[in-house]
Amino acid sequence: MATRKSRKVDAKTTEEKNVENLVQEFIKLKQDAKKKGLNNAEVREIFLGRRKESKRAAIWVIRAVVGVLFPCLLAVGLQLHQEGFDLESMMESITYPQCAVDFPFLLGEMTRPIADCSMCKGIQSAPVLEDISKEEFLQKYAYSGIPLLVKGATKSWTAMETFNYEYLKDLYESTEGALEAVENDCQFFPYNTDFGSLEEAFNMSAARSELREGEESWYFGWSNCDQTVGSALRKHYQKPYFLPEDSESSITDWLFMGWSGVGASIHIDHVDRPSWQAMILGSKTWTLIPPPECEDVCNTFNITLNQGDIIVVDTNQWFHSTYIHPGQLSITIGSEYD
Repeated sequence: MATRKSRKVDAKTTEEKNVENLVQEFIKLKQDAKKKGLNNAEVREIFLGRRKESKRAAIWVIRAVVGVLFPCLLAVGLQLHQEGFDLESMMESITYPQCAVDFPFLLGEMTRPIADCSMCKGIQSAPVLEDISKEEFLQKYAYSGIPLLVKGATKSWTAMETFNYEYLKDLYESTEGALEAVENDCQFFPYNTDFGSLEEAFNMSAARSELREGEESWYFGWSNCDQTVGSALRKHYQKPYFLPEDSESSITDWLFMGWSGVGASIHIDHVDRPSWQAMILGSKTWTLIPPPECEDVCNTFNITLNQGDIIVVDTNQWFHSTYIHPGQLSITIGSEYD
């Protein structure tokens, strides 16, 4: 969903002032909770840990519902009433910035299966291999949930010399219906940019696309479901050599591109299958965080990918965030496998 821009108004209505006052009261309540030992960062962490069968987790469920959800829902309801149940206003309201836990995150956590902590128990860092056979990968890593970094795994790919911003821009703009397919059938992730779509992202100035002096950094991602574009992309990369012979990659390509800074914030995916992602240009560090129910036996750690590396990770089980290193445009491409 694109970053929303605040609407400009000449004067605040009484209802708007009431909503603001109400929100401020809730903020004060949250500040009081912080004085008693609960800070904003702990809100999400404690909520994530709700599955632990302990008295502390049970207390947090009550705190979450009363202290977080109720204020958000009440603020939403008041704004909807004020706006006459306008759909756009509703979408703005459900991601109201004062809500401590965002709704998509909340709903995802409520439906996430409990993890098997054996996937991460005792692991201090991800294994890093220069080479690995299909047999070893299948036996140790393919479906174990253990993250893996394979160095130099894209040596035969022409994508390393072909993919860049201009190539991808030209490919999408010259393929009829490709940009519309992303808009209507796939997903676009603007992250911290103001781009509302892939088409908007490809319309940025040349100066910004190259991050010339004084220009704002950017990073975005998208899934491709246009067959013509997919065929063109796959002329320049292949299924990673270590995936089992009978393993099939998804027909959906996932691409992420941008300059230095925070990439994706902490999240978990809902794609059902493990994923691989190849570093075509630049370098990127992943932070992998075990599920909260495994935090007593598992560790958080980083994995840094350089050009030519492939990471394999079950993003349905590992919470993760990314950071793009300065110096070069970052481009990655990946998919899921079965």
